[in-house]
Amino acid sequence: MTRRSIYADGFSHKNPIPAASRISNMLYSGSIQGTDPATGDYGDTIERQCELMFDHVRRIVQAGGGSLADIIKMTVWMRDRSQRAALNAVWLRDFPDPQNRPARHTMQANLDGDKLIECDFIAVLTDKEATR
Repeated sequence: MTRRSIYADGFSHKNPIPAASRISNMLYSGSIQGTDPATGDYGDTIERQCELMFDHVRRIVQAGGGSLADIIKMTVWMRDRSQRAALNAVWLRDFPDPQNRPARHTMQANLDGDKLIECDFIAVLTDKEATR
């Protein structure tokens, strides 16, 4: 099996790491924040950061050869877990079927700067490019 680095338009890390890494049909993301793809700035509100974060998740999983339907687990870190309603609004938009949602673990964290939320995900891809 060969590891392949995944990069997505509009998303990058400050350090020399890819947005995700893929081996066979497994895709693991790095840390994903709610940043504007054009400016790199964090969204002004928790709601905006959640929207931007999920937009990045979608682009990253697609760049890896999958879709939101392939995500099996998300881990989310929030500065203030009492603001989970903002997270849940985007979660329900992107995963509307209660019988077909990934697992999720949300934790409180001391996030740096203007970051209010961040996540990572694991996806099990079902496409045929697994050996690429």
